[in-house]
Amino acid sequence: MEQSKRNRIITQGLGVLLIGLLVQGTGWLKGNSLVFPGVGEILRAFFALLGKGQTYRLIGTTVLHLAEALVLSSLAGIALGLLEGVWDFAHELLTPLMTLLRSIPMVVLAVVIMVLTKYERVPLIATSLILIPLISEAVCEGCRAIPQELLDVYRLNSPLNLTVVRLVYLPMMAGYLRQAYVSAVGMGVKMVVSTEYLVQTRDSLGKAIHNSIYFNDYQDIYAYVLLIALVVLLLGRLPAALISLNEKHKKTSPTGRSSRARR
Repeated sequence: MEQSKRNRIITQGLGVLLIGLLVQGTGWLKGNSLVFPGVGEILRAFFALLGKGQTYRLIGTTVLHLAEALVLSSLAGIALGLLEGVWDFAHELLTPLMTLLRSIPMVVLAVVIMVLTKYERVPLIATSLILIPLISEAVCEGCRAIPQELLDVYRLNSPLNLTVVRLVYLPMMAGYLRQAYVSAVGMGVKMVVSTEYLVQTRDSLGKAIHNSIYFNDYQDIYAYVLLIALVVLLLGRLPAALISLNEKHKKTSPTGRSSRARR
């Protein structure tokens, strides 16, 4: 296990090195050091950003937008996914809408929402609409994958309600949800930053990238890309870490120990 983990880290390190070589090679081929600055210059700009307090304010604004969108899309996505999973008519009815939301270009969706509502709401609404199909599809697949005999057991004692959803459905589809949230974080960050760029959200990563493009600070643009990748990496590991922490808490809790003792 340790050897496999070490090999994976080495391979990923080589992948990062490959990205640096591609950026450096593109600059050499184009002969344009302004648009394609060297890797060293990009890294200096990156570490300079890490040393500024303003950078963390920008990250905080963008992560807040992402968190709000995840909460909203989770509520709607889980509800719609359960509805699709237990009712075939709802699944067929909502499939065209979910396909439309998955396939519509982000820019088009953002522009439409800009026309319909206030600019400060665009990152939340646009990102939520993009993430709802991703979460609802995972919930629907997880719901349909639950063995029928388990569903028959709860139906003998209770109709479908919030308690059954919390104690039966959600635990059984946890693997589907975990993978959906990992994908949702990456897609959500891209959507949030894109909409922040379009509507010029104050104190956000999208606004900072716009300013860097306006002033031709391309090394800062690439540095912000590295920063966003780092944020996505950390946030992408958060769902698995929370689930693991919750399972560990259950094992060490008095209730968990007493139930094992009875067994």
